Amino acid sequence: MPVNLEVLNRQRRVRVDVCSLQDFAEGALRECLRTRGGLSRLREITVVLISDRKISELHSRFMNIAAPTDVITFQHGEIFISTETARRQARQVGATTLGEIRLYIVHGLLHLHGFDDKTPAAARRMARMQERIVRRAG
Repeated sequence: MPVNLEVLNRQRRVRVDVCSLQDFAEGALRECLRTRGGLSRLREITVVLISDRKISELHSRFMNIAAPTDVITFQHGEIFISTETARRQARQVGATTLGEIRLYIVHGLLHLHGFDDKTPAAARRMARMQERIVRRAG
């Protein structure tokens, strides 16, 4: 049974092209599903674009860190992305906000697929996979 993926914009601070992100996310999902992992067990994945304020609330509530972050993934299929953090990070690394959001979508999908970035080796492996999927899905 296929995985249903939806991108929702629940913020008003950063202008985003939700249709473009939806297309990218579907392509990234297809790329992830080509490798073994846990994504195929999910029936629905929701990518929710939110503000720094909202992601700070989630970060504090679930991880006891009272600060914004880029992406938070819940194993039942929700990926929350701060568009404000994406815009800030994009400026720092010389990327576009859209490109940074795409990276966060893939990062969340890989977490759902069973990847983690808790050790330096795991983080390097995940980063390589992210780059490959962003390139192929974009």
